[in-house]
Amino acid sequence: MALFEGISAFPITPADEHGVVDVEGVARLVTHLADARVDSIGLLGSTGTYAYLSRTERRRALRAAVKAVAGRTPLMVGVGSLRTDDAQDLARDAEAEGADGLLMAPVSYTPLTQDEAFEHYVAVAATTRLPLCIYNNPGTTHFNFSPALLDRLAEVPNIAAVKMPLPANCAINADLADMRARTMSKLAIGYSGDWGMADALLAGADAFYSVLAGFLPAQAMAIAKSAADQDRHEVARVDRQLARLWELFRELGSLRVAYVAAAELSLATVTPPRPILPVSADDQRRIAKALWMTTGDEAEPPEVAA
Repeated sequence: MALFEGISAFPITPADEHGVVDVEGVARLVTHLADARVDSIGLLGSTGTYAYLSRTERRRALRAAVKAVAGRTPLMVGVGSLRTDDAQDLARDAEAEGADGLLMAPVSYTPLTQDEAFEHYVAVAATTRLPLCIYNNPGTTHFNFSPALLDRLAEVPNIAAVKMPLPANCAINADLADMRARTMSKLAIGYSGDWGMADALLAGADAFYSVLAGFLPAQAMAIAKSAADQDRHEVARVDRQLARLWELFRELGSLRVAYVAAAELSLATVTPPRPILPVSADDQRRIAKALWMTTGDEAEPPEVAA
């Protein structure tokens, strides 16, 4: 399976309150995903809170992941940073530590122009031999790639893929068809926003970049397999089991849900980096119940301690 195809699982990055990464926790999480045979792992993505970690800690997390996965699963690592030279350093670190690909969002404080974003990506791509995936995440970065900019970037050596948000009207078929009619069709086109996973994969997206797969990889892989077989009935069945989680992702933010889920599933017990606060005890119980319901068991889950 190519790096930018199928299910890319995005785990949290366990770290203490000072931003020191728990390398054993990283190893445990990525081993869980590799054992589930996800198609790739998106380390230090938004769910991996890359923006809250120093260069040193990001490198330690990557080193631990590379060692734990041991070549079984391709590793894509986030290298987004405010400064171009810092992003270049992170790209060099990723290549030196053994990553298979890069993911980069146009992180900024001063809003970027389309030309500034283009030059930023060209400069980072030129520093490495690794293939790079454009991370179009306007909800976080407040920057949206125009179709014309994606067409330009598709011509840049090393830029190989784009990670798109779900279209506002959820018309994924039309959105995907429009992109594939343009120069950007040279890129592997994937989506994020887990509640749209089923629709995106049934529409024929090359990849899906999934928070859910970072803690429940089997469910994400089940949707992907059934979508590849065009088994719409099975896709719908698994998607229905996950409906409560999708609601919580949209209400609370998938990052907050992922931290609770990791604890509930005994994968990691950490809190998100401040100023992000843990969810309330009531929301923890709601997330625990949603996780429980993915098994198809109608019984109530165990109580979550307040």
